[in-house]
Amino acid sequence: MTLDEKLQNLPDAPGVYLMKNAKGHVLYVGKALSLKSRVRSYFQKGAKGEKTEMMLRHVTDLETIVTHTELEALALESNLIKKHRPRYNVILRDDKNYPYLRFDTRAEYPRLEVVRRLKKDGALYYGPYVPAGGMWETLALIRRTFPLATCKMEFRKDRPERPCVQFQIGRCMAPCAGEADGVVYQDMVSQVRLFLEGKNRDLIDMLKRRMEEASEGMEFERAGELRDRISKIEGSFEKQKIISQGFENQDVIGIASEGGHGDIQVLFIRNGMLLGRKDFSLDDVRGMSNEEILTDFLHQFYGKEMIVPPEVLLPFDVPDQEVFEAWLAEKRDARVEVQVPQRGRKRELVQMASDNAAQTLREQMLSRKSKERILMRLQEELGLRNLPQRIEAFDISTIQGTESVGSMVAFENNQPDKRHYKRFRIKTVAGQDDFAAMAEVVRRRYARDDVELPDLVLIDGGKGQLNATLGVLQDLGIDSPDVIGLAKARSGDEGEESEFERVFLPGESEPIILPPASTTTHLLARVRDESHRFAITYHRTLRAKRAVHSELDDIPGIGETRKKALLRHFGSVAKIREASVDDLAAVKGMSKKAAEEIFTYYRKFKVQSSKFK
Repeated sequence: MTLDEKLQNLPDAPGVYLMKNAKGHVLYVGKALSLKSRVRSYFQKGAKGEKTEMMLRHVTDLETIVTHTELEALALESNLIKKHRPRYNVILRDDKNYPYLRFDTRAEYPRLEVVRRLKKDGALYYGPYVPAGGMWETLALIRRTFPLATCKMEFRKDRPERPCVQFQIGRCMAPCAGEADGVVYQDMVSQVRLFLEGKNRDLIDMLKRRMEEASEGMEFERAGELRDRISKIEGSFEKQKIISQGFENQDVIGIASEGGHGDIQVLFIRNGMLLGRKDFSLDDVRGMSNEEILTDFLHQFYGKEMIVPPEVLLPFDVPDQEVFEAWLAEKRDARVEVQVPQRGRKRELVQMASDNAAQTLREQMLSRKSKERILMRLQEELGLRNLPQRIEAFDISTIQGTESVGSMVAFENNQPDKRHYKRFRIKTVAGQDDFAAMAEVVRRRYARDDVELPDLVLIDGGKGQLNATLGVLQDLGIDSPDVIGLAKARSGDEGEESEFERVFLPGESEPIILPPASTTTHLLARVRDESHRFAITYHRTLRAKRAVHSELDDIPGIGETRKKALLRHFGSVAKIREASVDDLAAVKGMSKKAAEEIFTYYRKFKVQSSKFK
């Protein structure tokens, strides 16, 4: 069915639409209360945003998915954007789940643990902590102040363990050894809850009363412990940023955009305290209004696995705000109020978030201009056709032709774009032939018709690697990127040698010597060194796997479970080789027969190895 035929047969129902190009790649994902009216509006005459006009020039196909409600459409849209990462949607680079502190107070001896996955398991979750540094500081303070257990050991009364050093220094009540009094431990749990929920004043008042009672009862050691605990809590209380005395839980969101770039700030307020702040830098939003940017952002941001607070404060209304509010309420399993405050303290908070976003955006734009000047200088110094905003760098790593691998790293505007890093196992080259290996990697990278070409291809090496790369690109009919080789060289007398960088250009017999202190030299060396690091890391991984496989996996009776147990127990394959039968049999999951198989294998291995010396 053609695009025109699909436009004529669109359903008048809620759902999600996917705009696609001729190669079937998803360019944009959107939702609609009526697919018929919303999708057709794109193709009707009238003014449209710059970004929409650009997208429509590439749209040759579309797909629609009908849902029962607009709420279902919103949830589906969020999942599809995360899956396809369409070029014309606002895409959040931050795709990690945020850290939380989990506290299961129903356990006999509750412990705090750091998690990034939330479960409906009846436990208490505190967070999100963004950045995570604040969480680790909080956790360290709690462990210094409240002697709860910190290990992951299973507590069994019938099999008490020997208490560890944390018990000896007074930072654990040692329930593992049966030392902890259950009532005292639960009292400590209640204190930690008050601390995490920001009720420090209630906690301090309670501890002061207990300290006075202990002092009056001549329990001076106990009174001293309580005094020290109060001092630590008061010290942390002074550092906390108190936003409100009302113990509100809110997400406060501000936005700023200029020149095709945007920034969004989210303030996480929990129990009246500013728990954290997250900054989102948005590129390629030219032609989009702040309402469109914020709407796309909200759908992706809250599509994460996270605890939604009862209040979300926005700088302005967004389309389908009631549907968005209902979606958040469904995720929270409770009412959520999305507000656009006009005055008062809440308005000040939104303004603070927006001011932070504007300041961050100004700093980012200044940084971009500085980076662009470096790229313009690099283009001029090397006579490049393109401004090298996107650089892809290649390297080969091998030792005597074994486990040969290639790497490709990508830099966008002087910054690593790790989402597009690639690694290759060399398949067609036997032995050590760096030129042929480089040719294979470059061919595999650019042979696909839909690959997006960079502005500059940087090869780690000299003329041989450069010519191998140029030959491949010529065979593929690709001539748009600039291609250079970068190689280190040494000069000077022995003991006073210095390193410098040489750039090899196509058609030039002599390399260009780069000035060591130049910012352009530093940029090229940084990109090359990153590709080298990435290749070396992959090569070492394969070598390690090969070493483990060639020895342990070939021994009868040694499967994956036993292999992991052996490595965990001994720490290395070398120590396993030297172990006795009794030592091997002592490992959990090992039998006497399996231990003898390993011992016999390595004795034979030694004999065979000695024959070739």
